[in-house]
Amino acid sequence: MLLEANSEGQNIELLTQLQTDLHLKSLPIHIECFDNSNFQGSYPVAAMVCFKNGLPDKKEYRHFHIKTVEGINDFASMQEIVYRRYKRVLDEQKPLPQLIVIDGGKGQLSAAMESIKALNLLGKTTVVGLAKNVEEIFYPGDHESLKLSFQSETLNLLKRIRDEVHRFGITFHRNTRSKGVIKNELQQIEGIGEKTAQELLKIFKSVASIKRSALEDIEKAIGKSKAKLVKDYFEGKSQTSVH
Repeated sequence: MLLEANSEGQNIELLTQLQTDLHLKSLPIHIECFDNSNFQGSYPVAAMVCFKNGLPDKKEYRHFHIKTVEGINDFASMQEIVYRRYKRVLDEQKPLPQLIVIDGGKGQLSAAMESIKALNLLGKTTVVGLAKNVEEIFYPGDHESLKLSFQSETLNLLKRIRDEVHRFGITFHRNTRSKGVIKNELQQIEGIGEKTAQELLKIFKSVASIKRSALEDIEKAIGKSKAKLVKDYFEGKSQTSVH
C-alpha cells in the first residue's frame, strides 16, 4: 500500500511500529536516507531524500556533487555527503531527523558514522545501514544485523524510502551526465575534451582501467598524440603520490 493512500492515523501507527522494531528513542516523524551514485567512476554524485510523517517531503530532497573524493570510493563519498548535510543543518539550526538510513552495509554505515562523530552528533539521532539483497539492517558497532520478516511493514517502509533515494539519485545522475556538468578526471588533462573522455570510458569502462592500460591500447582508442597526454598525466600523478 502506498503511504500517500494511508490516513494520518495509519501512518503514525506504521511509524510507531518502526520505532518499536528499530528500538528508537523517539517516534521517527522525520527520516532522511542517503545513496551514492556513479557511472563507471565518472560523474560521482549522491542523493538524500526526506520523509516526514511517513510521506516524501520533496522540497527537502538534496543532491550532491562529490567534491573531495577521487575515483570510485563509496565509503569516502558517503562520509563526505553525510558531513556536508549535517554541518549545514547545524549551521542553519534546523532540526535533526530522528532516523538516518544509509543505503549500504557495515562499510557505508561506518563511513557515515565518522562524520556523525566529527560533528558531535552521537546520541542525538539514530543511524542505520540497510544492506541490499538480503535487506539486513545494521547498527553502528554491532556484529550481527537485524533481519526483519520480508512481510514486515517496517521493512517495506524502509525499502520504499531506499527505492525513492535510488530513483532521485539516478535521475540526478542521468541529468548530470547529459549536461556534462561534472568533468571527470580525464577532462582535467590538458588537451582531452569531453568527447575523448567519454570514448575512453566507453572502451575501458573506468578511469582506473585506463590508468592500468598500455599506451598502445590507448592509442588504438584515441590516437597517438592524445594517448601520450593521458599516459603522461597518470604517470606524473603516480610519481607525485610516491614522493
